[in-house]
Order: sequence, then structure tokens, then C-alpha cells
Amino acid sequence: MIKMKSSDRNEESKEESRRLERTVLRLGELFCGPGGLALGAKKARVAGGGNEYTIEHAWASDYNLDSCRTYARNICPDKPESVICADVREVDVKKLSPIDIFAYGFPCNDFSIVGEKKGFNGSFGPLYIYGVAILNHLKPKVFVAENVGGMTSANDGGAFGRILADLERGGNGYVLTTHLYKFEDYGIPQTRHRIIIVGIENSLGLTFKVPAPTTAKKPITAKAALEDCPIPETAPNNEKTCQSKTVIERLGHIKPGENAWNSDLPDKLRLNVKNVKLSQIYRRLHPDKPAYTITGSGGGGTHGYHWKEPRALTNRERARLQTFPDDYVFDGSKESVRKQIGMAVSPKMSELIFTSILKTLAGVAYPSIPAIWSAQPSLFNGDRRVSLSESLG
Repeated sequence: MIKMKSSDRNEESKEESRRLERTVLRLGELFCGPGGLALGAKKARVAGGGNEYTIEHAWASDYNLDSCRTYARNICPDKPESVICADVREVDVKKLSPIDIFAYGFPCNDFSIVGEKKGFNGSFGPLYIYGVAILNHLKPKVFVAENVGGMTSANDGGAFGRILADLERGGNGYVLTTHLYKFEDYGIPQTRHRIIIVGIENSLGLTFKVPAPTTAKKPITAKAALEDCPIPETAPNNEKTCQSKTVIERLGHIKPGENAWNSDLPDKLRLNVKNVKLSQIYRRLHPDKPAYTITGSGGGGTHGYHWKEPRALTNRERARLQTFPDDYVFDGSKESVRKQIGMAVSPKMSELIFTSILKTLAGVAYPSIPAIWSAQPSLFNGDRRVSLSESLG
């Protein structure tokens, strides 16, 4: 066997890419945030059946001005006008250009375990219907929806069933694959658990398969993510917080992996807060484990704390744990940037999902596992699987 030089292999790969027919799928987004989903989609690329499948940005929308500026700067700097900064209720669906793929991480505030889990009774729960409106009007071939795991229990499970039913019936009808992904099992250095729903139009006769975990037995640790390749001193959004003397002293008593409640704190440093025992309060990262979930909101003690230095994480460190590249620039104040990063979808997880979608469309097999919820909407009720119609009463 003749061994090829690396340069020869690269040239052959380029030549093969030139020979392939290109299939470019247009992506539209609601609640786009700073662009985590879009960045992963742009990086996804699959060759199969004589075609090269890629995804390109068509339009996106978010109500937050800083998020829109971040998205435009990094995802579509040549088409900033394609990012619509407006309340989703004010977006004119009829003026949106055609798309092949629709994605949205609809607001999770009313489904989060940190919040009160109001579900459909909250201000944010019903906003998923604007995504359904996109499906009904533009009828994309594929959609991706993302939300927190708490969505399954909101309104005693009724909210989840209603959302799945509406998505399945949207557009020309979709085959759904719904799964709770543990991001640390897929190379993300963070224990972030999210429900991702992938829908493929019925007419295509395809069903998305959940990609198999890649790092379940050996997850990437916080230390590896932040220190194996140190963050450059010139990296943007890397300002450190000037911690108070009390916070520094308190963190000095909290060991890696511990928080303000399970550490041995002197009385003067204990928190005088009633009925609040959230585990992330002044919780320090453990260097030998993935980070706990990076959040985008919360007051004192919720910013995520370094295991070695007595300080909160910088936004660049948070972005690293979310797998944003170091040259991804976030617009806005330090607190605004923190919110954008915490609310974003991990680009690496997004790339994996969109790559698997492209493989499904191209007929390229990939390692997979069964979805927690079957292709047709269903819910768990205790240990018994309940049909959607039964769950909705």
C-alpha cells in the first residue's frame, strides 16, 4: 500500500469536495441569542450520495439588542440586516424568506427547575407557539427545538404533551425525535441537560436518530477545558470581577466542588437567607469533573467560581465551558454577556445535532442510541409510558 503525504491527502480532499454537488440548506431562527445554534450549524458539513450538505444563515430574530449584535458580528457580519431585533410577537412571519431548517431555543424561564416552573401559566411558556407559526407558514423540511428538562413536568406534564402535539402537527406534519441530552456525554465540559426535539417532514420518510454519546465514560473536565490550552491574555470578554473581601474570605473556606451550604463556613461567613438552598450558591468548580451548569441569571453567589482562585469565572471562561471559540466576541456589558453565554446553546452540541441531521438527509449512517421519547409524541408517567392523547386527557 502506498502511503500518501498529508499534503497529498489534503489536495485529494479538496478535489473530491469540488466534484461533489453542493446542497445548501437555509437556516432561520427565533430566539437566536448570541448564535450558539447557528455557529454549530455553520460548522456542520456532510458528504454523501454524491452531494455535500451544508447549512447557511438566512435570518434570525431575538428581542435582546446585545444578543442581536453578537449574532450579527459573528454569524453574518456581511448581512447584519438579516438579524431582526424585535419582540417575537412583532415579527411578521409573512416577510421572512423561505428556509429549509428552522431552529429555536424558546425561552425556558417558566420551565426551569431554578424558577417556579409555571409552564403555560407563565409569561414565557406560551412563546413556543411562534415557532409553530413558522412551521405552518414556511413549512421547513426540518426543525430543531431546545429547552430545559424541567419542561416535561410543567403543568403536571400537560405543557410538554401540548408542545409535542403542536410541533408534530405543524407545517406538513413532522416525525419527532425527542431526547434529553446530557451534554457532558458529548464532549462539552459541563453538566448541562437539555431536551432537544428534532422534527423531519413526514414526506421525506426519514426519522432522526439520537447520536451516540462520545465521552460518557471519560467526560472533559473543567480544568482540561480551561488550562490544557490557556486562554490568551488578549482574549475578549475576559475581565475578572473585583471580589469583595468577604467573598474572597468565604471562598477560601469552600473546597472545590463544594458550595455555601455544604462547606464548613465560620458563622460570620454563613449566608443569612431563608428557604433558599440552591446548590450553585458560591459553588466552586471541581477541576477533575465537568463544570456544573453555566447559568445566565441570578444574583450574588450564582456566577460560577474557580476551583483554585477565590473569584468568579470570567465571561471568557464561561464561554469556554460552553464551547464558544476564544475569538467569538460578545457585545454588551459584563452582566449582559454573562446572560448571553448562560442562555446559549453549546456550539459543539449544536454542531453534533446538525451534523447528524445532515447525515440523516444524506443517508449516511452514524452511531446512535434510542431516544427517551419515541418518534411519535409520548410521555413518561412514573414507570409507565403514556400516549400523547392519554396525557392530554
